[in-house]
Amino acid sequence: MARLDPHSHTDTTQPRQRHLSWAAEVDFPGRAVDAIATLSFDRGGGPVDLDTRGLHIAQVTDRAGTALRFALGPPDPVLGQRLRVELPAGVDSCVVSYRTGREASALHWLEPQQTAGGKAPFLYSQCQAIHARSVVPLQDTPRLRITYDAALTVPSGLRGLMAAAFVGREEQGERAVERYRMDEPIPPYLFAFAVGDLASRELGPRSRVWAEPSIVERAAAEFVGVDGMLTSAEALFGPYSWGRFDLLVLPPSFPYGGMENPRLTFLTPTLLTGDRSLVNVVAHELSHSWTGNLVTNASAEDFWLNEGFTVFAERRILEVLEGPEMVALHAAVGRQALDEAVANFRDRPELTRLRTKLAGVDPDDAFSQVPYEKGYLFLRALEDSVGRPGFDRFLRRYMDAFRFQSITTEELLELIRAELPGALEAVNAPRWIDGEGVPPGAPAARSSRLEQVERLRTQLPPATAGEWSPWEWQVYLNHLPRPSSPELMVALDERFHLTGAANPEVLVAWLTVAVRSGHAPAVRRAETLLGEVGRMKYLKPLYAALIAGPGTRGLAEACARRYRKRYHVIAAAGVDALLKKSA
Repeated sequence: MARLDPHSHTDTTQPRQRHLSWAAEVDFPGRAVDAIATLSFDRGGGPVDLDTRGLHIAQVTDRAGTALRFALGPPDPVLGQRLRVELPAGVDSCVVSYRTGREASALHWLEPQQTAGGKAPFLYSQCQAIHARSVVPLQDTPRLRITYDAALTVPSGLRGLMAAAFVGREEQGERAVERYRMDEPIPPYLFAFAVGDLASRELGPRSRVWAEPSIVERAAAEFVGVDGMLTSAEALFGPYSWGRFDLLVLPPSFPYGGMENPRLTFLTPTLLTGDRSLVNVVAHELSHSWTGNLVTNASAEDFWLNEGFTVFAERRILEVLEGPEMVALHAAVGRQALDEAVANFRDRPELTRLRTKLAGVDPDDAFSQVPYEKGYLFLRALEDSVGRPGFDRFLRRYMDAFRFQSITTEELLELIRAELPGALEAVNAPRWIDGEGVPPGAPAARSSRLEQVERLRTQLPPATAGEWSPWEWQVYLNHLPRPSSPELMVALDERFHLTGAANPEVLVAWLTVAVRSGHAPAVRRAETLLGEVGRMKYLKPLYAALIAGPGTRGLAEACARRYRKRYHVIAAAGVDALLKKSA
């Protein structure tokens, strides 16, 4: 037996998945998906272990309909249940008929009142890191990539979208069948779909945006520059391999800023600020088309390979679009987030390493800014060591060498040793890869705009700060002590109206310090905001501020009870963990 991924029952000595044919029907009243999954393997004969979580298996057959022996193992709180299928000699596929559970961790079902339009229900999936198994029985490890085709049956008044190439839509009375195909091999966590009242607008030759009709025009205006961003990325990293780069703006409960599903990136509506100030999130998800989707981490233990490279690529794109001064501000905010993440893991410092050991640990519990920002700093250190031209050549070589593959940290290090001799020794790579915290002497962001903000420390900014970017505000607010003086909180709010800030990055940075400082208007705004957003980047610091604020822990508990059904299950679990840890 060879289980190389601690988060999957996959045995790599068994037949390996190659292609999935998925026929599924969405049942909104039952909050379930009825499906038939046909899995094709690289060979037949012998047992094959699949990952499932909460699936109700009706039968398993071969393609001719002959029943195959199967057994479900005991449930594991992290892994779910193993589904072992016995493949007869010469049989290299199996057909699994099943229904998803009502508590499927990858699916979020929204009532009409939870959407922007308020008229139709909505469903979306979120399969990263190990939630695909709650939608499809398969070898749910990024080590084994698959191609797929799908027929998704939805109510005829709604639209079904998948992160794949659109084949066609067939109306069948009150139902419609949406057909899609993904010919490029993907890790299972990139399997994604959504169903709702959706409209689209073209952004460019290779991109369009989808959203609910009431917000689609806002979304199109916000993301009008996406095609230019795509062209800039290709100039840096090589040809785009996924055909289209379409965007889908989801309802507010979406727990992330974005999800890099190929051909259909999912985005939070908190990006719709009206001034295009948060398009860095789009740059991040676009960068994943190379760093993550094209070259993928082999397991959650090497997650930094996806996210560290992607933050690096994102900031290279932003440098072209916005200039190095702005990139320095982005990097400074990232370093603040990294320092906070390291502090939060003071009781589990092993989770501040880049290469982690996560056997028995839910990847969602280990999620933090460490792989993003520490990974970015490690790559910056390498770039500083060998020079930008040399490192750019290495990036192209990296993506060519591992194209459509899933790799480990050691495989990356082997390539660096071959392509950049002496670079690992120059930056003391073991201290970065397997050491805890941030190595001393890590690259630091520098720019005149950043230095002007940092010099203020706890002083009230001048009136000209009304023209600051969201990143300057975050740098300033994140530097303030918690708690700060009530006088400073009142003065900041009166001069800059921060409790009413339209930009959510600025608003949350303000509320986290103002709530901790007992600023009553901020406490009231935090309470309402927790019912308006589901993005974990905002929920966690807001709840943490209420938990630690003067006399506001009870409000945090009340908000968690009141808004629980509005949050995605991943976000709700994160909030529960915060409350439990602080109890």
